[in-house]
Amino acid sequence: MTREFLKMHGLGNDFVVIDARNTPYQPSEAEVRAIANRRTGVGCDQFIVLEPSDAPGASGFMRIRNADGGEVGACGNASRCVGWLLMEESGGDRVTFQTAAGLLHASRADNGRITVDMGPARLDWSEVPLAGPADTLRVEAVAHAGYAGPVAVSMGNPHAVFFVDDVDAVPLDDIGAALEHHPFFPERANIEFAQILSPTSIRMRVWERGAGITQACGSGSCATQVAAVRRGLTERKADVILDGGTLTIEWTEDNRVLMTGPVAVSFSGRLSAGL
Repeated sequence: MTREFLKMHGLGNDFVVIDARNTPYQPSEAEVRAIANRRTGVGCDQFIVLEPSDAPGASGFMRIRNADGGEVGACGNASRCVGWLLMEESGGDRVTFQTAAGLLHASRADNGRITVDMGPARLDWSEVPLAGPADTLRVEAVAHAGYAGPVAVSMGNPHAVFFVDDVDAVPLDDIGAALEHHPFFPERANIEFAQILSPTSIRMRVWERGAGITQACGSGSCATQVAAVRRGLTERKADVILDGGTLTIEWTEDNRVLMTGPVAVSFSGRLSAGL
C-alpha cells in the first residue's frame, strides 16, 4: 500500500509530511532515507509523520525524522507547517499539538505567517546535553579551528551557536560534520554560525544534525536568538536572516521562545511502493 504525502517547506527547509492519524505508518530508517533521497526519492531535510495524540487538547503528535532516518525531538520550520495544516483543517486560528519535546502551540500571525511557541530554552549543560559540566554561555571545550567556544542551548534538540564577524566566510561544509559529531555532544548537535548585524538583526547559517547544511532551521534560529541575548548582543526580539529567508524570534521574559515565519506547500503526491 502506498501513502499520500504533502511536500512542504519553511524558508527552503523542506519536509515530506504524512498524516497517519487514521492509518498507522512506521517506516524504518532505511525507508526514511530512501524517501528523503533527492535523486531517487521525494527529497527532504526532515520526514514528518502526524500521529494520534493522547495529550488533552492536542490535535495530533508530530513525529520528526531527519534525512538520515534518525528521530529528533524538535523542528521549528516543520512545526509551523504542521500548525498551519491543523489550523486549515479546523478552520481556527490556534492549535496545540504534541512532539517528543512537549506540547507546542501555533497561531496565525500577519501576512500569512505562523507563530509557534517553541517552549522554554533549556540552558543547563545536562539539558543540552553536554558530555560533562560546563558553562553553556561559552563552551570552551568545543572551540574549533580558531572559532571561540559556542553558546550551548537546547530547544528540545541540542544546538551550539558560534558568533563570528563574517558568517559567509565560514567553511560550513568543511567543519559542520566535525562539530556535529564533537565528543562533547553525546547526542550530536545542530551547529549555527551567527553574525550580529544590529540589536534587532542576526545573520545565521546552519548545519543541521542528520541533514547537513539547510536553507533554514527554526529551532536553530530560536537557539541563536537566545544565545545572542545571553551574550548581551541583541534585544529580546530580533530577525534571524537565513539562507532561505527571515524568521522573527522573541525570547520572552518568562523563558518562552516565539518563532514567526512563513509556510509553503510545494506539491502533493503518493509514495511509490518501491520506496
